[in-house]
Amino acid sequence: MIIGSHVSMSAPDYLLGSVKEALSYDANALMVYTGAPQNTIRKSVSSLKVDEAKKLMEEHHLTMDRMVIHAPYIINLANTVKPETYELAVSFLRQEIDRVQEIGAKYLVLHPGSFVAATLEEGIASIIKGLNEVVKEDDDLVICLETMSGKGSEVGFLFEHINEILDHVHFPAKFGVCLDTCHIHDAGYDVSSIDDVLKEFDKIIGLDKLYVIHLNDSKNIKGAKKDRHANLGQGEIGFEELYRVAHHPLLEDKIKILETPWIDDQPPYKEEIALLRK
Repeated sequence: MIIGSHVSMSAPDYLLGSVKEALSYDANALMVYTGAPQNTIRKSVSSLKVDEAKKLMEEHHLTMDRMVIHAPYIINLANTVKPETYELAVSFLRQEIDRVQEIGAKYLVLHPGSFVAATLEEGIASIIKGLNEVVKEDDDLVICLETMSGKGSEVGFLFEHINEILDHVHFPAKFGVCLDTCHIHDAGYDVSSIDDVLKEFDKIIGLDKLYVIHLNDSKNIKGAKKDRHANLGQGEIGFEELYRVAHHPLLEDKIKILETPWIDDQPPYKEEIALLRK
């Protein structure tokens, strides 16, 4: 099972510290942000101790294709109401793509965006336009569009939204999907019937386009369209269902990442990973 969690990246060890944290959880995968997800302030990649991180990963047989980068939340390609927001999204996404490639990671998870006061159709069209402006044929990474919960005006709470985008990008090999169990549950999919969910996903998008799974329980009932993560077995999805996702034969080669809440100011990932490995 390929399993890890979101880990921090901060001074003085930066990415080296991220790898150390992941290893302390007995993880064989990890997910990081290249800087704070809420702003555009970024340290140069040359200062992030990337070479030291790679050396430590090699010592523990942890390959770079097990490292996932999450794009910052402020990127919103779906916003057609404020041109400056769209323009920032395009320029900052390009910067993040370059940073991911400089680090050497292969997967960049991206929230599709929110259409705000426009229509869903306009939002999807804007995302397609933005991705086609930004992504180049020689880029060496996969941008994984994340399934969303349907909160507010989010795009991506139906598999059809993601498929519409993937069908119209210029370089489809550069794109894939990150499936978040909390999000799809909140959007109305029945995670307790994971075989049916995967069958629907495969029919609409294709399981070959699924690269990353965010494995989270949910504090909300199915279809609530909210998005509040819960610890494994402490939410409305339940541990048995999430265990089944983690060990599903069709998902064996997918990277699973925990984004569950800290408990008493402590990360739960070592214990949750151990539970999933039992």
